[in-house]
Amino acid sequence: MPYKRTIVTEGDPVLRRVARKVTTQEIADPLFQQLIDDMFLTMYEAPGVGLAAPQVGISKQLFVIDVKDEEHEAAAVINPKIVSAEEEVELTEGCLSIPGFVGELTRFSRVVVTGLDRYGKKVRLEGDGLYAECLQHEIDHLHGRLYKDTARDVRPSTKDEEREEP
Repeated sequence: MPYKRTIVTEGDPVLRRVARKVTTQEIADPLFQQLIDDMFLTMYEAPGVGLAAPQVGISKQLFVIDVKDEEHEAAAVINPKIVSAEEEVELTEGCLSIPGFVGELTRFSRVVVTGLDRYGKKVRLEGDGLYAECLQHEIDHLHGRLYKDTARDVRPSTKDEEREEP
């Protein structure tokens, strides 16, 4: 049974560490599979569209994503890498680990990411819009980066800006 984990906030040192790679043996561990289930539940209840393991205090290269559109299925991604990125775009972004704030930053409008799924099989995720934004945001977490490191005009969010930010 999945349980809701606590989302750590800015100031917790785990958010600034480079997360360590996950081994094949770890993927097969029932506790790792439990972590994935817990992260999905935590993300949905937040509510959010992505959640990286460091955000629940675990320094491992893992994130979950579900932008709830018809093109992309919910996914757990292990040891992800951006292999292609196209065209920069300006976005307003927030983060579950920096609640109540948003900022303007530059991301790529389309990305291709490779990694492993929850069963250790190779996956390739690609997309644009919110999906691309979320992939980049979660991968940043795995490298110890927060959106506000490069954002401009970080400010308290308004009701209109409080969508389910990556």
